[in-house]
Amino acid sequence: MSVIRIFTAGGTIDKIYFDAKSSYEVGPPNITEVLSGLNLSVVYEVVSLMQKDSLEMTDADREAIHHAVSETIEDMIIITHGTDTMTNTAKVLSDIPNKTIVLTGALSPALFKNSDAMFNIGAALTAAQTKHAGVYIAMNGVIFDHDKVRKDVENNRFVAL
Repeated sequence: MSVIRIFTAGGTIDKIYFDAKSSYEVGPPNITEVLSGLNLSVVYEVVSLMQKDSLEMTDADREAIHHAVSETIEDMIIITHGTDTMTNTAKVLSDIPNKTIVLTGALSPALFKNSDAMFNIGAALTAAQTKHAGVYIAMNGVIFDHDKVRKDVENNRFVAL
């Protein structure tokens, strides 16, 4: 059975709030906790690359993600990432051949009761296994081509271009 490589980069999906959503830090990858209690029929391995809010990501951070994805032997890749600059990172990854790369995240932290994190992660797991090689974004119940999507900040969702 093929292994799905999951790289974590931080973002809201991994945020830990200390007081009513005003003070936070990006904590350790929450995807491990989200997936650990499920009886999944997929094999995955999680590697934390960084713990950053995506608004603080630099070109060097994106290059580190690119390098990690390029160098891993797996061809099914999921990257948990902050939603504000997810499309920027997806564009940087678009030159990597022969891999299905799916970026996902959450509009509220994974540890929140009504977070969209579990749903988005499930969509990303399915997309990584079923889509052709390329770069995709799994958000809001849709698998978007990386270059045909944007974040609609006003409505707090991803929309097709």
